[in-house]
Amino acid sequence: MTDKKERTLVVIKPDGIQRSLIGEIVKRYERAGLKLVGIKMFVPESGFVEKHYLLDPGWKESVGKKTLEAYKDKGLEHPAGDDPIKAADTIIEALKKYLSSGPVIAMVWEGINSVGVVRKITGGTEPLTSDVGTIRGDYTIDSYKLADVDGRSVRNLVHASGSPEEAKNEIKLWFSEKELLDYRLVQEAILYDVNLDGILE
Repeated sequence: MTDKKERTLVVIKPDGIQRSLIGEIVKRYERAGLKLVGIKMFVPESGFVEKHYLLDPGWKESVGKKTLEAYKDKGLEHPAGDDPIKAADTIIEALKKYLSSGPVIAMVWEGINSVGVVRKITGGTEPLTSDVGTIRGDYTIDSYKLADVDGRSVRNLVHASGSPEEAKNEIKLWFSEKELLDYRLVQEAILYDVNLDGILE
């Protein structure tokens, strides 16, 4: 069975807001057939940003290891030495500064395979290597290398949940139940109904 009501979190980050890309980003998800069921704009506090990234207890270990490996592959030594947790702490601090620097728009999108569809439309984490046709590939040119040189987070416009389980946890953090709406769009009949009943008069 497929979940036609699968939901995922999308956050337009401060750089997406400042670049006036809100409408363009929303349009990409809408045109794919996803339904917007929750939206709000606010400036997240640094503590909230940290809470978001630490929803997954293994996040620090995983991200820290990837960071150290990336440095090693480039023949560089990370300031944290070989401690993945310290490396992740550096990343968290940069993310807190980045995401609390201005307003963000948090959204919940609903539809079949919404997590995967949103990830595909959004593109890879690094804009420089994201495919043409994706949001990150089309609208920004930032890279890990430039972000490292500047000592900041990579500015990639959008956060998108990585899995259905992650999406559920993130949505609970960012939205209350009363902020999410259940309603029907006419286009859902075209996307999901077995028979296209009711089209012809």
